[in-house]
Amino acid sequence: MRLASNSLTAPASGAVELQRTPLFEAARAAGGRMVPFAGWEMAVQYGGLVAEHRAVRGHCGLFDISHMGVLRLRGDGAKDALQTLVPTDLFRIGPGEACYTVLLNELGGIRDDLIVYDRGWCADGADPEAASSHELLLVINAACAEADTAWLRSQLEPAGIRMADHKGDGVLLALQGPEATARLEALTGTDLAGLPRFGHRQLELRGSAEGAAAGADVFVARTGYTGEDGFELLLAREPGIVLWRQLLAEGVTPCGLGARDSLRLEAAMHLYGSDMDESTTPLEVGLGWLVHLEMPKAFIGREVLERQSAEGVSRKLVGLELQGRAIPRHGYPVLAAGAAAGSSPVGTVTSGGWAPTLERGIALASVPADLARLGTELAVEIRGRAEPATVVKRPFYRR
Repeated sequence: MRLASNSLTAPASGAVELQRTPLFEAARAAGGRMVPFAGWEMAVQYGGLVAEHRAVRGHCGLFDISHMGVLRLRGDGAKDALQTLVPTDLFRIGPGEACYTVLLNELGGIRDDLIVYDRGWCADGADPEAASSHELLLVINAACAEADTAWLRSQLEPAGIRMADHKGDGVLLALQGPEATARLEALTGTDLAGLPRFGHRQLELRGSAEGAAAGADVFVARTGYTGEDGFELLLAREPGIVLWRQLLAEGVTPCGLGARDSLRLEAAMHLYGSDMDESTTPLEVGLGWLVHLEMPKAFIGREVLERQSAEGVSRKLVGLELQGRAIPRHGYPVLAAGAAAGSSPVGTVTSGGWAPTLERGIALASVPADLARLGTELAVEIRGRAEPATVVKRPFYRR
């Protein structure tokens, strides 16, 4: 899934008390260095960002992502109702499948990005007279959870769709890396070879699962935010804590927000609030593949996206690769090739950092459309120097 904010700084004086996930104490016990993040107190790293990053690329890493929101939609017209809010054709997925998409505002701007899981027709305990009801799960960003929930409720409940918090005080984990499948197969006694990318199942922990985790139900989705194969796991609080401790005891590396960010940047996965927000449309940030204008259904912001599709956009999000040891950061100015430091910028770095796998500085940046061609030479201003940069194909890393 996705980081909710680019800020790892302390909240302003008078800010509300930070929330803690069910794994807070377990994370601290594992050596987690806790920082404020999107209204939560989360581990930014454990044994070190680079070591955690490389563990996920080469073996397996475990992330606590319980700060993220999980909403449940139920109703016969759940998918039709949600379709009015997103540009992606939700009818391309069926039960057991999922898709990545974005919530839009009236101007085609991105309110948030999310994953929609189609759970099919489920027994509906909220309506004892109904045998079943169509159910969707939405996983949303922590920083947007409150606003998303209120807005979705205002849009969907008048259409007869019932919405609820599906996670409660449960645990959401991300088990990522080339060894993740074998680890999860041992825990569930299930062959996961047939579970495709963005597929999901409800399974039971068994096999090597111990203590309170044995026999626990777990929602398993083959999704993630690292560029590696892996899974996101949703389960109740106590089994989730036991499972976290067990996986760490078996040698899985605990990973924090720092490695999550460097991994997703190498995979060129967008960060809400940095690479996209309500002022940018999907077509302006390289997410045109989410916009299915060929479907006849209306959705919020469609007219703006139709116009941009026909006329083109003035700015685009590109991947930049730097030379030497230069490290770009969010907000750094992007300059035209040959321009001196201090010159008027042509663009801005939206996400940047050092790529441990590639051993070079990389960035996502917003630049004029005529400078977005592959191979275009630019520069990033870093500490008073114009560091050469080249527009390159994304993602920077592909497993």
